[in-house]
Amino acid sequence: MSGLLIRPRIRPRVAVVLVYTAAMCMNGLDSTIVNPALYTIAGDFGRPLSAANTVETAFLVALAVGLPVAGWLGDRFGTKRVFLGALTAFTIASAVCGLAPDLSTLVVARAVQGLAGGLLTPVGMTLLFRAFPPHERMKLAKVLIVPTALMPALGPPLGGLLTEHLSWHWLFFVNVPIGAAAVLLGFFGLREHVEGPEGKFDTVGFWLATPALGLLTYALGFGPSQGWTRPAVAVSAALGSVLLVAAVLHQVRAKTPLLKLRLLADRVYGSASALAGVTAAGLMGVLFVFPLLYQASLGASALDAGLSVFPEAVGLMLASQVVDRLLPKLGPRLLTVPALLVAAAVFATLAIPGVAENAWSVRGLMFLIGLVLGTAVLTVQISGFESIGPADMSQAMGLFQIVRTLGGALGIAACAAVIRGGHVTEAAADPGPYRTAVWVTAALVAAGAVIALRLPREAPQPPPFDDEDAPPPGEGLAAGEAPAVKG
Repeated sequence: MSGLLIRPRIRPRVAVVLVYTAAMCMNGLDSTIVNPALYTIAGDFGRPLSAANTVETAFLVALAVGLPVAGWLGDRFGTKRVFLGALTAFTIASAVCGLAPDLSTLVVARAVQGLAGGLLTPVGMTLLFRAFPPHERMKLAKVLIVPTALMPALGPPLGGLLTEHLSWHWLFFVNVPIGAAAVLLGFFGLREHVEGPEGKFDTVGFWLATPALGLLTYALGFGPSQGWTRPAVAVSAALGSVLLVAAVLHQVRAKTPLLKLRLLADRVYGSASALAGVTAAGLMGVLFVFPLLYQASLGASALDAGLSVFPEAVGLMLASQVVDRLLPKLGPRLLTVPALLVAAAVFATLAIPGVAENAWSVRGLMFLIGLVLGTAVLTVQISGFESIGPADMSQAMGLFQIVRTLGGALGIAACAAVIRGGHVTEAAADPGPYRTAVWVTAALVAAGAVIALRLPREAPQPPPFDDEDAPPPGEGLAAGEAPAVKG
């Protein structure tokens, strides 16, 4: 019929899953895909490798800077608007990275990517969790695991492949068609939700928390390689710590804080957030240190060492297939505690002399790490938000991501400190300090089992009338209705 505007009809929850997965895959892949290409990038621009490393520095620091404000932006301007804005910025920045004529342009564009990525993860998960009520979130395990496990694991081999057979520019160009398609789908398929902040923007909290996370991320990322006494690292660590303490003190006293730290007082969410930090520390620590142990024990190449941990991603993928079946039967506590204890035992086994020398033992243990630790991580991620209402979802997601990000950085830094304390040099072949560092990661995961005792026994139960296709409260809008706006 003439005169009518025809819009594609896309089920909102299908659109949320597709757009979230596409965006998070881009973000997860970009966190690791550039590492193998840094030597090539430095050579192309005629710069030393230390200068090229700023490409990753800019991304990681900007990523941390974007996290504190993500929840407030989503509440103030709407999760759809902020998410699609960040995804558009990420896609455009990817194109600029690929076209960069010099290193300075590449670094600036990479920083924009990181800043947009810092908004994408918490706001994207808010969209996802608002679309699915607690009793249906167990279905999300298969969605959550792809960007968080598979993409970062595929990053290094894919980055090396593209750099060798095409050019490093394609590391960024691959994002452009995916990002453009996701933005278009999200524009037509996503529903807006504006929660409305409770008061004025917390300017003081912003100027305390944002630089604190940026400085601490810089220090934790480069302290292990450059030395903790290096002036830039030492000053960043000290100043970041002071600002973080000041930010926490301010947040707990402010009437309308940038980060609602009071949410951590909730037994389930607080325990889940603490578990996210501890498990991230253990997992990121072992993925950092074990390739070094593998090389020290076997004299393996860096590529072989990297591939040795890839079965961990396969185990995680399998975990995503079973969590939604086991969680309703066992409940969060009974599923998480044994999984973490088994994971700690597997970590410890990797540190036993003779194990790292057997390639097939390593692959099998890495697969088990992905399977059991992935089961625990997914269970925590799904069940930890069942007590969080829609009004606090953006804030809870942002805080959860901050704790997990800092936990991963602390795990790597702790392992690196143990290795340096063992006086290991690049030429040293003594695997002892590396094994000690692996024991540290096992202790971290075991500590997580104690925290997991605070999780609830039972999984959320479905309501009497469970219509899978019915949109959740606040989002059930017929075509043409106004978006849900609160506040």
